[in-house]
Amino acid sequence: MRRRNFLTTTAKSSLGLSLLGLSAACSAADKGATDETMVDAKKDMAVDKWFDISLAQWSLNKAFFGGDIDNLDFARVAREDYGLGGIEYVSQFFKDKAKDEAYLQQMLDRANDQGVKTLLIMIDGEGSLGATDEKERMQAVDNHHKWVDAAKYLGCHSIRVNAAGSGTREEVAAAATEGLGKLSEYAKGAGINVIVENHGGYSSDGSWLSSVIKNTGMDNCGTLPDFGNFCIERSPDGCKDEYDRYKGLEELMPHAKAVSAKTYDFGSDGMESVIDYTQMMKIVKEHDYSGWVGIEYEGKDLSPDDGIRKTIALLEKLGGRVA
Repeated sequence: MRRRNFLTTTAKSSLGLSLLGLSAACSAADKGATDETMVDAKKDMAVDKWFDISLAQWSLNKAFFGGDIDNLDFARVAREDYGLGGIEYVSQFFKDKAKDEAYLQQMLDRANDQGVKTLLIMIDGEGSLGATDEKERMQAVDNHHKWVDAAKYLGCHSIRVNAAGSGTREEVAAAATEGLGKLSEYAKGAGINVIVENHGGYSSDGSWLSSVIKNTGMDNCGTLPDFGNFCIERSPDGCKDEYDRYKGLEELMPHAKAVSAKTYDFGSDGMESVIDYTQMMKIVKEHDYSGWVGIEYEGKDLSPDDGIRKTIALLEKLGGRVA
């Protein structure tokens, strides 16, 4: 990197870090926070967190799908709007660009200009890695290769995949173990991790997924524990079979290479009203995790912008308080 670019990137990175806590405090004021809330936010600004905060692109999925934000502008939005220095892409928003080096270079340049780290790509729509049909499973493995290559180009540490498949619990476990293992072998050569999110079906069962990951025997195959995705089976009325999220997090954290901080709604105290975030973050810390925690707001009552800002404020608060 040329000296001028290095100094510019370093300056922007330092500025972004200093603005992160400030944005949380200011946004609290903008939303009519109480004096007590403001005092708490200012106190938390002075405390060093044991993790870094990143932004998952899915938090703004409506804006990306609607064309209000271009994929190439994601790094700028993360830095300038939210003061965040890490981003997590979603393949759906540039699904035809995985092999387009000119486009990937634009993504990389824009992230570098903002002093933002590209951490991972969440992959969907490339087939079932847990398919019990071998031909289908191996096609899915092959389909993911281009995303491993794209992740390497962008400087990511991982691609997030799904361990989906149809069959019995045991059949899909065996198929997913093989599919993930094969993909991880390819990714290992590129220095990329293959991480699986609890994302519905068997994968939302913490014991099932942790066993599958362990049985691949690959040290670059791990998990992306999501605080909210523990519904194993849905019905028209909602979740029919939900796994205990706290037990599930305990089971997935030993294999975690990233963490997804899902939020839905907030109380007047700024705490998440669906998930006990204090307990969740304690579990994360107890497993000696000190990497990136990615914000993924999926609430309906707040705008994505408000939801992201409230999640930043919550993580800032717990970063200083969770012992």
